[in-house]
Amino acid sequence: MSGDTYDLIVIGGGINGAGIARDAVGRGLSVLLVEADDLASHTSSSSTKLIHGGLRYLEQYEFKLVAKALSEREVLLKMAPHIIWPMRFVLPHQKHLRPAWMIRTGLFLYDHLGGKQTLANSHGIKFSGHPAGAPLKAAFTKGFVYSDAWVQDARLVVLNCMDAADRGARIMTRTRAETATRSSDGWQVTLKTCDGETSEVRARGLVNAAGPWAVRFLDDIASQNHPYALRLIKGSHIVVERLFAHDYAYIFQQPDGRIVFAIPERDFTLIGTTDVEHQGAPGKVAIDADEIAYLCEAINRYFERPIGPEDVVWSYSGVRPLLDDHEDNASEITRDYRIQLDTAGGAPLLNVFGGKLTTYRRLAEDAVDQLAPALGHREKAWTHSGHPLPGGDDANPQQLVASLQSRYPFVPSPMATRLVFNYGTRALTILGQAERLDDLGEHFGADLYAAAEVDYLRAHEWARTAEDILWRRTKLVLRLDDSEQRRLADYLAASAANTEEEKA
Repeated sequence: MSGDTYDLIVIGGGINGAGIARDAVGRGLSVLLVEADDLASHTSSSSTKLIHGGLRYLEQYEFKLVAKALSEREVLLKMAPHIIWPMRFVLPHQKHLRPAWMIRTGLFLYDHLGGKQTLANSHGIKFSGHPAGAPLKAAFTKGFVYSDAWVQDARLVVLNCMDAADRGARIMTRTRAETATRSSDGWQVTLKTCDGETSEVRARGLVNAAGPWAVRFLDDIASQNHPYALRLIKGSHIVVERLFAHDYAYIFQQPDGRIVFAIPERDFTLIGTTDVEHQGAPGKVAIDADEIAYLCEAINRYFERPIGPEDVVWSYSGVRPLLDDHEDNASEITRDYRIQLDTAGGAPLLNVFGGKLTTYRRLAEDAVDQLAPALGHREKAWTHSGHPLPGGDDANPQQLVASLQSRYPFVPSPMATRLVFNYGTRALTILGQAERLDDLGEHFGADLYAAAEVDYLRAHEWARTAEDILWRRTKLVLRLDDSEQRRLADYLAASAANTEEEKA
Protein backbone atom coordinates (compact mmCIF):
# COMPACT_ATOMS: atom_id res chain seq x y z
CA MET A 1 0.00 0.00 0.00
CA SER A 2 3.05 2.30 -0.16
CA GLY A 3 2.17 5.52 -1.93
CA ASP A 4 -1.55 5.40 -1.09
CA THR A 5 -3.08 8.80 -0.36
CA TYR A 6 -6.09 9.53 1.84
CA ASP A 7 -8.00 12.57 2.93
CA LEU A 8 -7.59 11.50 6.53
CA ILE A 9 -5.47 9.10 8.58
CA VAL A 10 -6.83 8.29 12.03
CA ILE A 11 -4.31 7.06 14.59
CA GLY A 12 -5.98 4.89 17.22
CA GLY A 13 -8.53 2.08 17.10
CA GLY A 14 -10.38 2.83 20.32
CA ILE A 15 -13.90 4.22 20.47
CA ASN A 16 -12.91 7.78 19.56
CA GLY A 17 -10.86 6.80 16.53
CA ALA A 18 -13.50 4.33 15.34
CA GLY A 19 -16.26 6.92 15.69
CA ILE A 20 -14.29 9.59 13.84
CA ALA A 21 -13.42 7.20 11.01
CA ARG A 22 -17.08 6.23 10.58
CA ASP A 23 -18.32 9.82 10.65
CA ALA A 24 -15.64 11.07 8.25
CA VAL A 25 -16.03 8.36 5.61
CA GLY A 26 -19.80 8.86 5.76
CA ARG A 27 -19.24 12.49 4.75
CA GLY A 28 -17.27 11.50 1.68
CA LEU A 29 -13.71 11.62 2.99
CA SER A 30 -11.28 8.82 2.17
CA VAL A 31 -10.10 7.39 5.49
CA LEU A 32 -7.39 5.08 6.81
CA LEU A 33 -7.57 4.00 10.47
CA VAL A 34 -4.38 2.60 12.01
CA GLU A 35 -4.29 0.68 15.31
CA ALA A 36 -1.07 -0.69 16.82
CA ASP A 37 -2.83 -3.60 18.54
CA ASP A 38 -6.34 -5.04 18.22
CA LEU A 39 -9.39 -2.80 18.04
CA ALA A 40 -10.52 -1.72 21.53
CA SER A 41 -7.59 -3.55 23.07
CA HIS A 42 -6.97 -1.02 25.84
CA THR A 43 -9.21 1.63 27.46
CA SER A 44 -12.27 0.99 25.31
CA SER A 45 -12.60 -2.64 26.42
CA SER A 46 -11.81 -1.94 30.09
CA SER A 47 -14.89 0.07 31.00
CA THR A 48 -17.80 -0.59 33.35
CA LYS A 49 -19.83 -1.39 30.18
CA LEU A 50 -22.33 1.44 30.67
CA ILE A 51 -23.99 3.97 28.40
CA HIS A 52 -24.98 6.48 31.05
CA GLY A 53 -25.25 10.14 31.88
CA GLY A 54 -22.98 9.89 34.89
CA LEU A 55 -25.22 10.41 37.89
CA ARG A 56 -22.31 11.26 40.17
CA TYR A 57 -21.19 14.09 37.86
CA LEU A 58 -24.19 16.11 39.00
CA GLU A 59 -22.43 16.66 42.33
CA GLN A 60 -19.51 18.12 40.42
CA TYR A 61 -21.92 20.51 38.64
CA GLU A 62 -21.10 18.91 35.28
CA PHE A 63 -24.66 19.57 34.08
CA LYS A 64 -23.64 20.11 30.46
CA LEU A 65 -21.74 16.81 30.35
CA VAL A 66 -24.64 14.90 31.96
CA ALA A 67 -27.21 16.44 29.58
CA LYS A 68 -25.04 15.64 26.57
CA ALA A 69 -24.52 12.06 27.74
CA LEU A 70 -28.22 11.46 28.45
CA SER A 71 -29.14 12.80 25.02
CA GLU A 72 -26.55 10.51 23.44
CA ARG A 73 -27.90 7.55 25.40
CA GLU A 74 -31.14 7.85 23.42
CA VAL A 75 -29.31 8.02 20.08
CA LEU A 76 -27.16 4.97 20.84
CA LEU A 77 -30.06 2.85 22.10
CA LYS A 78 -31.69 3.28 18.70
CA MET A 79 -28.45 2.84 16.77
CA ALA A 80 -27.36 -0.47 18.30
CA PRO A 81 -30.22 -2.18 20.18
CA HIS A 82 -28.46 -5.54 19.88
CA ILE A 83 -25.42 -4.50 21.94
CA ILE A 84 -26.93 -1.67 24.03
CA TRP A 85 -29.99 -2.26 26.15
CA PRO A 86 -31.80 -0.64 29.11
CA MET A 87 -30.91 -1.60 32.66
CA ARG A 88 -32.49 -0.54 35.94
CA PHE A 89 -30.16 0.53 38.73
CA VAL A 90 -30.89 0.34 42.46
CA LEU A 91 -29.41 2.90 44.85
CA PRO A 92 -29.80 1.88 48.52
CA HIS A 93 -30.23 4.91 50.74
CA GLN A 94 -27.81 5.80 53.52
CA LYS A 95 -28.94 9.07 55.05
CA HIS A 96 -25.55 9.83 56.64
CA LEU A 97 -23.95 9.92 53.15
CA ARG A 98 -26.56 11.88 51.23
CA PRO A 99 -30.02 12.98 52.40
CA ALA A 100 -33.02 11.54 50.57
CA TRP A 101 -34.13 14.96 49.27
CA MET A 102 -30.74 15.44 47.61
CA ILE A 103 -30.95 12.06 45.88
CA ARG A 104 -34.54 12.68 44.74
CA THR A 105 -33.52 16.07 43.33
CA GLY A 106 -30.53 14.58 41.54
CA LEU A 107 -32.61 11.77 40.05
CA PHE A 108 -35.28 14.24 38.91
CA LEU A 109 -32.59 16.18 37.05
CA TYR A 110 -31.21 12.93 35.69
CA ASP A 111 -34.62 11.99 34.31
CA HIS A 112 -35.06 15.32 32.51
CA LEU A 113 -31.68 16.92 31.67
CA GLY A 114 -31.30 14.99 28.41
CA GLY A 115 -34.65 16.03 26.94
CA LYS A 116 -37.30 13.50 25.96
CA GLN A 117 -36.30 10.02 27.14
CA THR A 118 -37.70 6.58 26.33
CA LEU A 119 -36.36 4.90 29.47
CA ALA A 120 -38.46 4.68 32.63
CA ASN A 121 -38.15 7.46 35.18
CA SER A 122 -36.72 7.05 38.65
CA HIS A 123 -38.77 6.32 41.77
CA GLY A 124 -38.36 5.32 45.38
CA ILE A 125 -38.74 1.71 46.54
CA LYS A 126 -39.02 -0.24 49.79
CA PHE A 127 -36.82 -3.31 49.83
CA SER A 128 -39.25 -5.47 51.77
CA GLY A 129 -40.73 -7.84 49.18
CA HIS A 130 -38.77 -6.27 46.30
CA PRO A 131 -36.33 -8.61 44.48
CA ALA A 132 -33.56 -6.02 44.77
CA GLY A 133 -33.82 -6.18 48.55
CA ALA A 134 -33.04 -9.91 48.79
CA PRO A 135 -29.21 -9.77 48.85
CA LEU A 136 -28.99 -6.57 50.91
CA LYS A 137 -28.30 -6.33 54.62
CA ALA A 138 -31.37 -5.85 56.79
CA ALA A 139 -30.26 -2.33 57.69
CA PHE A 140 -31.18 -1.17 54.18
CA THR A 141 -34.91 -0.70 54.03
CA LYS A 142 -35.46 1.71 51.15
CA GLY A 143 -33.77 3.16 48.13
CA PHE A 144 -34.24 4.46 44.62
CA VAL A 145 -34.44 2.94 41.14
CA TYR A 146 -33.41 4.72 37.94
CA SER A 147 -32.58 3.85 34.33
CA ASP A 148 -29.37 3.68 32.34
CA ALA A 149 -28.04 1.32 29.68
CA TRP A 150 -25.55 -1.54 29.37
CA VAL A 151 -23.19 -1.86 26.41
CA GLN A 152 -20.84 -4.44 24.95
CA ASP A 153 -18.01 -1.93 24.88
CA ALA A 154 -15.47 -3.61 22.60
CA ARG A 155 -18.21 -4.60 20.16
CA LEU A 156 -19.28 -0.95 19.95
CA VAL A 157 -15.78 -0.13 18.68
CA VAL A 158 -15.69 -3.04 16.24
CA LEU A 159 -19.13 -2.23 14.81
CA ASN A 160 -18.13 1.38 14.18
CA CYS A 161 -15.08 0.12 12.30
CA MET A 162 -17.19 -2.38 10.36
CA ASP A 163 -19.58 0.36 9.30
CA ALA A 164 -16.68 2.62 8.36
CA ALA A 165 -15.17 -0.20 6.27
CA ASP A 166 -18.53 -0.89 4.60
CA ARG A 167 -18.57 2.79 3.59
CA GLY A 168 -15.08 2.64 2.10
CA ALA A 169 -12.62 3.22 4.95
CA ARG A 170 -9.54 1.06 5.32
CA ILE A 171 -8.96 -0.41 8.79
CA MET A 172 -5.46 -1.65 9.63
CA THR A 173 -4.93 -3.40 12.96
CA ARG A 174 -1.63 -4.50 14.45
CA THR A 175 0.02 -1.72 12.48
CA ARG A 176 2.07 0.98 14.17
CA ALA A 177 2.70 4.53 12.99
CA GLU A 178 6.47 4.81 13.23
CA THR A 179 6.84 8.40 12.01
CA ALA A 180 4.50 11.17 10.92
CA THR A 181 6.02 14.06 8.98
CA ARG A 182 4.09 17.26 8.40
CA SER A 183 4.28 19.57 5.43
CA SER A 184 2.14 22.46 4.25
CA ASP A 185 -0.08 20.24 2.10
CA GLY A 186 -0.18 16.92 3.94
CA TRP A 187 1.24 14.27 6.22
CA GLN A 188 3.57 11.44 5.31
CA VAL A 189 3.25 8.50 7.69
CA THR A 190 5.50 5.46 7.95
CA LEU A 191 3.60 2.34 8.98
CA LYS A 192 4.99 -0.92 10.31
CA THR A 193 2.92 -4.08 10.69
CA CYS A 194 3.43 -6.69 13.41
CA ASP A 195 5.07 -8.83 10.70
CA GLY A 196 7.74 -6.17 10.17
CA GLU A 197 6.48 -4.88 6.80
CA THR A 198 6.78 -1.13 6.31
CA SER A 199 4.98 1.25 3.98
CA GLU A 200 4.62 4.97 3.37
CA VAL A 201 1.19 6.59 3.12
CA ARG A 202 0.06 10.17 2.76
CA ALA A 203 -2.96 12.12 3.94
CA ARG A 204 -4.21 15.67 3.76
CA GLY A 205 -5.15 15.57 7.45
CA LEU A 206 -4.26 13.57 10.55
CA VAL A 207 -6.28 12.64 13.64
CA ASN A 208 -4.46 11.83 16.87
CA ALA A 209 -6.92 9.58 18.71
CA ALA A 210 -4.23 7.50 20.41
CA GLY A 211 -5.89 7.69 23.82
CA PRO A 212 -3.33 7.10 26.59
CA TRP A 213 -0.57 7.47 23.98
CA ALA A 214 -1.87 10.79 22.54
CA VAL A 215 0.87 12.96 24.06
CA ARG A 216 3.57 10.39 23.28
CA PHE A 217 2.39 10.40 19.66
CA LEU A 218 2.84 14.18 19.49
CA ASP A 219 6.24 14.04 21.18
CA ASP A 220 7.90 10.98 19.68
CA ILE A 221 6.19 10.21 16.37
CA ALA A 222 4.80 13.48 15.00
CA SER A 223 7.45 15.71 16.65
CA GLN A 224 4.96 18.50 17.37
CA ASN A 225 5.29 21.20 20.01
CA HIS A 226 2.22 21.32 22.25
CA PRO A 227 1.06 22.42 25.72
CA TYR A 228 -0.77 19.20 26.69
CA ALA A 229 -0.31 16.81 29.58
CA LEU A 230 -2.39 13.73 30.35
CA ARG A 231 -3.40 12.26 33.69
CA LEU A 232 -3.68 8.48 33.41
CA ILE A 233 -6.36 7.30 35.84
CA LYS A 234 -6.54 3.56 36.40
CA GLY A 235 -9.96 1.99 36.73
CA SER A 236 -10.09 -1.63 37.86
CA HIS A 237 -12.92 -4.15 37.98
CA ILE A 238 -13.42 -7.58 39.46
CA VAL A 239 -15.75 -10.38 38.40
CA VAL A 240 -17.24 -12.88 40.86
CA GLU A 241 -19.83 -15.63 40.66
CA ARG A 242 -23.32 -14.15 40.47
CA LEU A 243 -24.29 -12.53 43.77
CA PHE A 244 -28.03 -12.10 43.17
CA ALA A 245 -30.78 -13.75 41.15
CA HIS A 246 -32.38 -10.81 39.36
CA ASP A 247 -31.53 -8.38 36.55
CA TYR A 248 -31.26 -5.13 38.52
CA ALA A 249 -27.85 -3.53 38.86
CA TYR A 250 -26.70 -1.71 42.00
CA ILE A 251 -24.96 1.59 42.55
CA PHE A 252 -23.35 1.77 45.99
CA GLN A 253 -22.26 4.98 47.70
CA GLN A 254 -18.91 4.76 49.48
CA PRO A 255 -17.65 6.66 52.54
CA ASP A 256 -14.98 8.37 50.41
CA GLY A 257 -17.66 9.87 48.15
CA ARG A 258 -17.09 7.47 45.25
CA ILE A 259 -19.60 5.01 43.88
CA VAL A 260 -19.18 1.35 42.98
CA PHE A 261 -21.41 -0.61 40.61
CA ALA A 262 -22.48 -4.25 40.93
CA ILE A 263 -23.83 -5.35 37.56
CA PRO A 264 -25.36 -8.71 36.59
CA GLU A 265 -23.68 -10.38 33.62
CA ARG A 266 -25.28 -13.79 33.04
CA ASP A 267 -23.64 -16.16 35.56
CA PHE A 268 -21.39 -13.47 37.03
CA THR A 269 -21.41 -10.09 38.76
CA LEU A 270 -19.17 -7.28 37.53
CA ILE A 271 -17.95 -4.92 40.26
CA GLY A 272 -16.17 -1.62 39.70
CA THR A 273 -14.56 0.75 39.42
CA THR A 274 -11.59 2.29 41.19
CA ASP A 275 -9.92 5.64 40.47
CA VAL A 276 -6.16 5.47 40.99
CA GLU A 277 -3.40 7.59 39.48
CA HIS A 278 -1.30 5.44 37.12
CA GLN A 279 2.35 6.33 36.68
CA GLY A 280 3.56 3.44 34.53
CA ALA A 281 3.33 2.63 30.85
CA PRO A 282 -0.27 2.83 29.53
CA GLY A 283 -0.15 -0.69 28.13
CA LYS A 284 1.07 -2.26 31.37
CA VAL A 285 -1.77 -1.90 33.81
CA ALA A 286 -3.22 -4.41 36.25
CA ILE A 287 -5.33 -4.43 39.38
CA ASP A 288 -3.46 -4.42 42.70
CA ALA A 289 -4.33 -5.96 46.05
CA ASP A 290 -5.53 -2.65 47.51
CA GLU A 291 -8.01 -2.20 44.68
CA ILE A 292 -9.36 -5.73 45.08
CA ALA A 293 -9.78 -5.11 48.81
CA TYR A 294 -11.51 -1.77 48.15
CA LEU A 295 -14.05 -3.33 45.78
CA CYS A 296 -14.72 -6.28 48.07
CA GLU A 297 -15.25 -3.94 51.02
CA ALA A 298 -17.61 -1.83 48.91
CA ILE A 299 -19.79 -4.86 48.27
CA ASN A 300 -19.57 -6.09 51.86
CA ARG A 301 -20.98 -2.80 53.17
CA TYR A 302 -24.25 -3.60 51.43
CA PHE A 303 -24.65 -7.33 50.74
CA GLU A 304 -25.42 -9.91 53.39
CA ARG A 305 -23.11 -12.45 51.75
CA PRO A 306 -19.51 -11.24 52.03
CA ILE A 307 -16.89 -11.66 49.34
CA GLY A 308 -13.11 -11.64 49.48
CA PRO A 309 -10.14 -11.79 47.10
CA GLU A 310 -10.53 -15.57 46.89
CA ASP A 311 -13.93 -15.10 45.22
CA VAL A 312 -12.52 -13.09 42.29
CA VAL A 313 -12.62 -15.20 39.12
CA TRP A 314 -11.48 -12.46 36.76
CA SER A 315 -10.23 -8.89 36.90
CA TYR A 316 -9.24 -6.23 34.42
CA SER A 317 -7.87 -2.71 34.47
CA GLY A 318 -7.62 0.16 32.04
CA VAL A 319 -6.42 3.73 32.10
CA ARG A 320 -8.54 6.73 31.27
CA PRO A 321 -6.46 9.35 29.44
CA LEU A 322 -7.80 12.57 30.96
CA LEU A 323 -6.47 16.00 30.09
CA ASP A 324 -4.68 17.34 33.15
CA ASP A 325 -6.81 20.06 34.75
CA HIS A 326 -4.68 20.17 37.93
CA GLU A 327 -7.42 18.61 40.06
CA ASP A 328 -5.91 16.90 43.12
CA ASN A 329 -8.58 14.20 43.42
CA ALA A 330 -8.51 11.71 40.53
CA SER A 331 -12.27 11.18 40.83
CA GLU A 332 -12.91 14.87 40.30
CA ILE A 333 -11.08 15.28 36.96
CA THR A 334 -13.58 16.08 34.23
CA ARG A 335 -14.64 13.20 31.98
CA ASP A 336 -15.68 15.57 29.21
CA TYR A 337 -13.64 15.51 26.03
CA ARG A 338 -11.41 18.13 24.49
CA ILE A 339 -10.80 18.49 20.74
CA GLN A 340 -8.08 20.74 19.36
CA LEU A 341 -7.61 21.48 15.66
CA ASP A 342 -4.14 22.72 14.72
CA THR A 343 -3.67 24.17 11.24
CA ALA A 344 -0.97 26.70 12.12
CA GLY A 345 1.89 24.25 11.69
CA GLY A 346 0.91 23.08 8.20
CA ALA A 347 -1.52 20.34 7.21
CA PRO A 348 -4.46 19.87 9.62
CA LEU A 349 -3.82 17.96 12.85
CA LEU A 350 -6.73 17.17 15.13
CA ASN A 351 -5.96 16.03 18.69
CA VAL A 352 -8.53 14.22 20.83
CA PHE A 353 -8.28 14.08 24.61
CA GLY A 354 -10.56 12.40 27.13
CA GLY A 355 -14.14 11.41 26.47
CA LYS A 356 -16.23 8.39 27.37
CA LEU A 357 -18.14 5.64 25.59
CA THR A 358 -21.48 7.39 25.97
CA THR A 359 -20.43 10.58 24.18
CA TYR A 360 -18.15 9.08 21.53
CA ARG A 361 -20.59 9.75 18.66
CA ARG A 362 -20.94 13.41 19.61
CA LEU A 363 -17.17 13.68 19.97
CA ALA A 364 -16.72 12.22 16.50
CA GLU A 365 -19.31 14.57 15.03
CA ASP A 366 -17.67 17.60 16.68
CA ALA A 367 -14.25 16.44 15.47
CA VAL A 368 -15.29 16.05 11.84
CA ASP A 369 -17.31 19.28 12.00
CA GLN A 370 -14.02 21.04 12.75
CA LEU A 371 -11.81 19.02 10.47
CA ALA A 372 -13.87 18.65 7.29
CA PRO A 373 -13.86 22.37 6.35
CA ALA A 374 -10.08 22.42 6.70
CA LEU A 375 -10.03 19.64 4.10
CA GLY A 376 -12.45 21.43 1.79
CA HIS A 377 -15.47 19.21 2.59
CA ARG A 378 -18.89 20.63 3.52
CA GLU A 379 -21.00 17.51 3.94
CA LYS A 380 -23.39 17.74 6.90
CA ALA A 381 -23.24 15.59 10.01
CA TRP A 382 -25.25 12.40 9.61
CA THR A 383 -24.70 9.94 12.47
CA HIS A 384 -27.26 11.57 14.80
CA SER A 385 -30.18 10.58 12.57
CA GLY A 386 -30.34 6.95 13.61
CA HIS A 387 -28.26 5.08 11.02
CA PRO A 388 -27.89 1.68 12.68
CA LEU A 389 -24.58 0.01 13.30
CA PRO A 390 -24.07 -3.39 11.61
CA GLY A 391 -26.65 -5.84 12.91
CA GLY A 392 -28.70 -3.11 14.55
CA ASP A 393 -31.38 -2.83 11.87
CA ASP A 394 -33.91 -4.81 13.92
CA ALA A 395 -35.26 -2.66 16.74
CA ASN A 396 -36.52 -5.64 18.74
CA PRO A 397 -33.73 -8.13 19.47
CA GLN A 398 -36.03 -10.35 21.52
CA GLN A 399 -38.26 -10.90 18.50
CA LEU A 400 -35.15 -11.58 16.45
CA VAL A 401 -34.16 -14.32 18.91
CA ALA A 402 -37.54 -15.98 18.37
CA SER A 403 -37.20 -15.64 14.61
CA LEU A 404 -33.71 -17.13 14.67
CA GLN A 405 -34.86 -20.09 16.76
CA SER A 406 -37.74 -20.69 14.38
CA ARG A 407 -35.39 -20.74 11.40
CA TYR A 408 -32.66 -22.74 13.21
CA PRO A 409 -34.54 -24.98 15.69
CA PHE A 410 -31.36 -26.95 16.47
CA VAL A 411 -29.73 -23.88 18.08
CA PRO A 412 -30.16 -23.92 21.89
CA SER A 413 -32.01 -20.93 23.33
CA PRO A 414 -29.02 -19.51 25.29
CA MET A 415 -26.88 -19.67 22.15
CA ALA A 416 -29.53 -17.96 20.04
CA THR A 417 -29.81 -15.19 22.63
CA ARG A 418 -26.06 -14.68 22.80
CA LEU A 419 -25.68 -14.56 19.03
CA VAL A 420 -28.45 -11.99 18.62
CA PHE A 421 -27.18 -9.82 21.47
CA ASN A 422 -23.69 -9.92 19.97
CA TYR A 423 -24.39 -9.68 16.25
CA GLY A 424 -28.03 -8.67 15.78
CA THR A 425 -29.24 -9.51 12.29
CA ARG A 426 -25.71 -10.61 11.35
CA ALA A 427 -26.31 -13.73 13.45
CA LEU A 428 -28.20 -15.04 10.41
CA THR A 429 -25.02 -14.65 8.35
CA ILE A 430 -23.04 -16.59 10.95
CA LEU A 431 -25.48 -19.53 10.95
CA GLY A 432 -25.88 -19.40 7.17
CA GLN A 433 -27.24 -22.59 5.62
CA ALA A 434 -26.56 -24.78 8.66
CA GLU A 435 -29.16 -27.47 9.34
CA ARG A 436 -27.64 -28.94 12.50
CA LEU A 437 -24.96 -28.03 15.05
CA ASP A 438 -22.38 -30.22 13.30
CA ASP A 439 -22.60 -27.89 10.29
CA LEU A 440 -21.13 -25.08 12.41
CA GLY A 441 -17.67 -26.65 12.50
CA GLU A 442 -15.32 -27.56 15.32
CA HIS A 443 -16.79 -26.97 18.77
CA PHE A 444 -14.33 -25.17 21.07
CA GLY A 445 -16.51 -25.09 24.18
CA ALA A 446 -19.51 -23.15 25.49
CA ASP A 447 -21.40 -22.37 22.25
CA LEU A 448 -18.42 -21.28 20.12
CA TYR A 449 -18.01 -23.03 16.76
CA ALA A 450 -15.22 -22.68 14.22
CA ALA A 451 -16.77 -22.65 10.76
CA ALA A 452 -19.55 -20.35 11.88
CA GLU A 453 -18.58 -17.73 14.45
CA VAL A 454 -14.78 -17.94 14.56
CA ASP A 455 -14.36 -17.78 10.78
CA TYR A 456 -16.87 -14.93 10.63
CA LEU A 457 -14.87 -12.97 13.22
CA ARG A 458 -11.65 -13.53 11.27
CA ALA A 459 -13.20 -12.50 7.97
CA HIS A 460 -15.31 -9.53 9.06
CA GLU A 461 -14.13 -8.27 12.45
CA TRP A 462 -10.30 -8.27 12.31
CA ALA A 463 -10.01 -11.00 14.99
CA ARG A 464 -6.64 -12.75 14.95
CA THR A 465 -6.02 -14.27 18.38
CA ALA A 466 -7.95 -16.22 20.98
CA GLU A 467 -7.86 -13.12 23.19
CA ASP A 468 -9.43 -11.03 20.43
CA ILE A 469 -12.31 -13.47 20.21
CA LEU A 470 -12.82 -14.53 23.82
CA TRP A 471 -12.25 -11.21 25.54
CA ARG A 472 -13.29 -8.50 23.08
CA ARG A 473 -15.63 -10.08 20.50
CA THR A 474 -17.65 -12.66 22.47
CA LYS A 475 -16.88 -12.27 26.22
CA LEU A 476 -16.65 -16.09 26.44
CA VAL A 477 -13.28 -16.07 28.18
CA LEU A 478 -14.74 -17.39 31.46
CA ARG A 479 -16.67 -20.16 29.75
CA LEU A 480 -13.81 -21.97 27.99
CA ASP A 481 -11.24 -23.84 30.03
CA ASP A 482 -7.51 -23.69 29.35
CA SER A 483 -7.46 -26.65 26.97
CA GLU A 484 -10.39 -25.26 24.97
CA GLN A 485 -8.67 -21.88 24.72
CA ARG A 486 -5.48 -23.57 23.48
CA ARG A 487 -7.46 -25.43 20.79
CA LEU A 488 -8.92 -22.13 19.66
CA ALA A 489 -5.47 -20.54 19.55
CA ASP A 490 -4.12 -23.48 17.54
CA TYR A 491 -7.03 -23.24 15.09
CA LEU A 492 -6.42 -19.51 14.57
CA ALA A 493 -2.69 -20.03 14.04
CA ALA A 494 -3.36 -22.75 11.46
CA SER A 495 -5.97 -20.58 9.72
CA ALA A 496 -3.54 -17.65 9.54
CA ALA A 497 -0.82 -19.92 8.10
CA ASN A 498 -3.23 -21.24 5.46
CA THR A 499 -4.18 -17.68 4.53
CA GLU A 500 -0.52 -16.74 4.06
CA GLU A 501 0.05 -19.80 1.85
CA GLU A 502 -2.94 -18.86 -0.29
CA LYS A 503 -1.57 -15.33 -0.71
CA ALA A 504 1.82 -16.71 -1.73
